[in-house]
Parts: sequence; C-alpha cells; structure tokens
Amino acid sequence: MAMVSEFLGQLCLNVGANEPKHPTVVPATDFNPDTDAARIETAIKTKGVDEQTIIDILTKRTYSQRRDIAFAFERRAKKDLISALKGALSGSLEAVILGLMKSTSQYDASLIRGSIKGAGTDEETLIEVLCSRSNEELVDIKKVYKELFKKDLEKDVAGDTSGNFAKLLLALVETNRADPIAVVDYDKIDLDARALYEAGVKIKGTDVPTWISIMSERSVPHLQKVFQRYKSYSPYDMQESIAKEVKGDLQKSFLVLVECFENKQLYFAKRLNEAMKSKGAKEKIVTRIIVSRCEVDLKKICSEYKTSTGESLQKTILEHTKGDYQKVLLGLCGPEQ
Repeated sequence: MAMVSEFLGQLCLNVGANEPKHPTVVPATDFNPDTDAARIETAIKTKGVDEQTIIDILTKRTYSQRRDIAFAFERRAKKDLISALKGALSGSLEAVILGLMKSTSQYDASLIRGSIKGAGTDEETLIEVLCSRSNEELVDIKKVYKELFKKDLEKDVAGDTSGNFAKLLLALVETNRADPIAVVDYDKIDLDARALYEAGVKIKGTDVPTWISIMSERSVPHLQKVFQRYKSYSPYDMQESIAKEVKGDLQKSFLVLVECFENKQLYFAKRLNEAMKSKGAKEKIVTRIIVSRCEVDLKKICSEYKTSTGESLQKTILEHTKGDYQKVLLGLCGPEQ
C-alpha cells in the first residue's frame, strides 16, 4: 500500500475550529469503497473511458471516502488509483479529479509549492492561498507541506519573495493570529484603528510593519470591528487606503486579506465570477477555488455568488464551461439551493 499512502498521506480534516463549515461535498451514506472501486476500475477499462461514472462517484464522496476507495482499488486492481486516473483522464477534468484525491490541506500545500518552484513565481496563487486561509488552515498547511515536500514553508516563501511582500506573507505563515474572544475590547479596537490610520493615510509614506503586525496578529472578529472604527479616523475605508498607500503584490495581498476578513465567501464568489466571465475563461482559478473549498465553505460561496451577481454559480458554469469539465464542476457545486 506504499504508493497510496505516499500520495494520500495523513487524513487531515481539521479545517479551523473557529470557522463554521458549509461544504457542498458531504459524506455519502451507505458508502461502500469496494463497490466504488470496482465501478471506477470498470469505467477506466471501458473503451474511451467512462468519465461520467468517475465524476459521479468522486464528486459525491469526501476526501476520507475517496481515500478508502483508493485503498480498495489498489487491493483489487493491484495498481495505484491515482496513476490509473492520470492515465485515463486528461486536461481540466484530470486536474480536478487529481485535486480531489488530496485532502484540503494537501491540495493547498501543493498549490503553494506549484506557485514557487521552478522559474518565476505565480504570485496570484501564492497570495490567494496564504491570504485567504484561516490560522488553523495555515497550521495544517505548514505541517502537510513539510510532510509532502520535506521543506519548510517559511523558507520556501522567504526564498521566493522579497521586501514588504515577503514580510507580510511570512507574518501570515508564522500563524500568530489571536483566537477570537467573547469579550469585545473597544479600547484595543480604537487603538488599532488609530494605529492603522497613523501608519498610512495620516503620514507621508506608509509604516508597513505596523499594518503587517495588526493584520497578521489580531483575530478576524476584532479586525472587522477595527475596520469599522477606522472610518471614523480616515476619509477612506481600509480597502481604499490600501489602494492609495501601497502598490504591486503588497497591495494585492493586503486587499485579499481585508476582503477575506470582511466576507471570505464573497471574495471567492467574486473571484469565480471574474475568472469565468473574463476573456479566455481562467480555468486554473475556477478549479483551484472549487476543489479547495468544496469540503469547507463552497455552499456559502454559492449563496454569496447568487446574492452578489443575481444568478447561480451553477448557471454561470453551464454558460461558460463545457463537456466533462462542466460536469465535474457541477457535481462538486451540487444542486442549486
């Protein structure tokens, strides 16, 4: 079983105790991994490959269930399921299905690794993953990153980024964010709001380290109140201030952070809408968000999508994607609510 264990690693289901989960992919009832493995084996052996069966099974099972299917498949077929799927599938469908064979934290760790290894850095992916994940998710990602790649996430990020952009990402990776507390500390809210204003809009230039420490160390509920209070000091809200004060990847990172503090699922909904409706649909972004969030909060993302755009995510997928890729995305999103 070495191969399956190597690919599938540890079963990681801790997705952040402080954030309620709203998954679209939930455990299948009457689950039988042997039956599923047999059906997948037949689908792979079918002339031309029966993609629909593979989609129907793997989009309706959680990662832990897919893992059980992989072990059952190896027992019966005497070969590794992931290698078999790689051989049978291609293109965007393959990218989604192979993503589903990883746990959420393994998938996130692989996204980060893919964004920094080789020539050049895919800053967009790096920013999206590191700036949108909760403290608990980042703790898991760091652990899994070390297990999968035998490297420290901090060292890899530091080696591939520079300046204040690197300092912000490293502060997030250090996972020093405070846990939410039941008591609202209005004095601290006021102090932080004033400090953000005095470190940016109030002065010539920007005291970036102050922004980094507040945004990487305070709890999310605290920061939500800080940004409200901030408006009583600054003529601009926090997002407008970021746009005025800093540029480039640092600006993008702060903006993703603030959008996610204010409403993470709306941030992902907007990203999906932009990616699908932009010229030459950006499949990588769509795949990344739907695969990484289907067992976390995709149900809530679907709801925010409908509220903000007036149409369902499922309808947009139908209009802007096609073939097996469309089917696998719809399978993960589930029916319209």
